[in-house]
Amino acid sequence: MTTKGFTTRLVHADRLLNKPQDGAVHQATTNSVLFEYEDVNDLVDVFQGRKVGHVYSRSSSTSNAALQNMLANIEGGTGALVFSTGMAAISSTLLSLLKAGDHIIMSQYLFGNSASLAETIEDLGIRVCLVDVTDVSEVERAISEETKVVYLETIANPVTQVADLARIGELCQSRGLLYIVDNTMTPSCLFTGSQIKASLLVGSLTKYYGGHGNVLGGFVIDTGIYDWSSYANISDFYKTAPVDQWGVTQVKKKGLRDMGATLSPQSAHMVSVGMETLELRMKKTCENAMVLANFLEQHDKVEKVYYPGLASHPQHDLAQTHFSDFGGILSIDLKPECDCFDFLNALSLIIKATHLGDTRTLALPVAHTIFYENGPEKRAQMGINDNMIRFSIGIENSEDLIYDLTQALEKV
Repeated sequence: MTTKGFTTRLVHADRLLNKPQDGAVHQATTNSVLFEYEDVNDLVDVFQGRKVGHVYSRSSSTSNAALQNMLANIEGGTGALVFSTGMAAISSTLLSLLKAGDHIIMSQYLFGNSASLAETIEDLGIRVCLVDVTDVSEVERAISEETKVVYLETIANPVTQVADLARIGELCQSRGLLYIVDNTMTPSCLFTGSQIKASLLVGSLTKYYGGHGNVLGGFVIDTGIYDWSSYANISDFYKTAPVDQWGVTQVKKKGLRDMGATLSPQSAHMVSVGMETLELRMKKTCENAMVLANFLEQHDKVEKVYYPGLASHPQHDLAQTHFSDFGGILSIDLKPECDCFDFLNALSLIIKATHLGDTRTLALPVAHTIFYENGPEKRAQMGINDNMIRFSIGIENSEDLIYDLTQALEKV
């Protein structure tokens, strides 16, 4: 497509890229599990990777391929895959590309489920090193001969640390390392992965892409930057495709086909419709987050506010460099004498729930929920204390959100 506007591209992506039948503007959902071939030679060629096609819907279908085309297009990538959840996308990607004896460098600020996955892959014989990714020198010091991958998140959840993305990308490129970046918190309208030399982008479609709390999904996008011919773990079976497809082909075969974390056709359709308003929703979300961050930073019952848009944030300059806006995740520490449970229970508009990236503003106590299993020592290392509250900012009118926060803080 020649159009340049982000929202214009998304609104028309399905019809222009995928060309649905009968003049439809959305690809129809494909509910068939199997796909017929009149010539068995064509079936064999698709199975063996010599031709593009569908053979079984666990691995691919027209519905999922349509969404994958849209995701690859908005990132300017060479390919994409969709999964049943964001964690399915992350786990399938890592388990498809790593082997026992390999070494992976990961952010010490990983989201709770991703951190738990790091422990799981370590149990499988893959050595994991957790480092402070706000400092590229920490990443460089952790590299060993067995290092294959550097994995991090653009903005950490919930303390909002911003990784030194560009310098880590340059380091990975100079050392031939696969650079996997989770951009769940900064979807494509806020951040371009190729600009920081990311090899693969992974994350959740459940959050901002779907955006309405009504569908699960995950993705991996190949930016086209990494030279897969230099990656030792690619199976010879998957080298029949062009070199720039080797990585995504192996993840498709080992991840979708073997592990089976398939996105349903109906979910693919819901995500593609939700994506049309991604930029519009993110603009309002970021605008609200900035208003609330400034309000909360001035409140006498709030000890600290964590939001990359604030000048007081330690990586504010990095955030300005890498992102067009600062995202919708905002966390606070209440003053020690204030009970976070009392505050949360006093909220009447803001929803107490374990989700993010919704149209509605959500809040929860971090240490007691999504990071409970990490334990106090790891939480302290990540900057999480027992009085921390994470907000996922929605698209409501900001004055209504401020009113709700004000009345709840008055009751603490």
